[in-house]
Amino acid sequence: MRLALIPMMACLATALAAGTEPVSDMAARPGFAVHPTDKSFDTLLDDLRAAVPAHKMGLVTQAGPTGAAAARGIEIPGNRVVGVFNNDFAVKILSLSTAAMVEAPIRFYVTENADGTATLSYKLPSQVFAPYADEGGPELETLAEALDAKFAAIAAAATQ
Repeated sequence: MRLALIPMMACLATALAAGTEPVSDMAARPGFAVHPTDKSFDTLLDDLRAAVPAHKMGLVTQAGPTGAAAARGIEIPGNRVVGVFNNDFAVKILSLSTAAMVEAPIRFYVTENADGTATLSYKLPSQVFAPYADEGGPELETLAEALDAKFAAIAAAATQ
């Protein structure tokens, strides 16, 4: 019986130690736009949510592990993925490449940094749609570049 308790106690100790999980700050990487800010996670997320419709895009999805982790007793920094798109781009892209629409909505990523500030990042839409360029041709590339500009404007508004 005592030997059976040893693995159980080890698991309990591990679970208690895992109450706070370290997460590294988002770093610059090829094909991404990464915007560190002095804003808190909640403020940046609110500002992003306001900037999206102001730039005639729709907030389509939101998901993040922070709340679910907290419900499990695990504390992680703020972390939220926000999917953004609009029907005009969807219809145009769909007419060029059915396969490309699997990428919609394109996601912004809001992360809380170790110092309590937050970073807004996203994969450039032109990078997201690049694998479909042969099928969608120059028109798809033009739409992806228009989305690059749209996402840059949203990011600028949210991070200012």
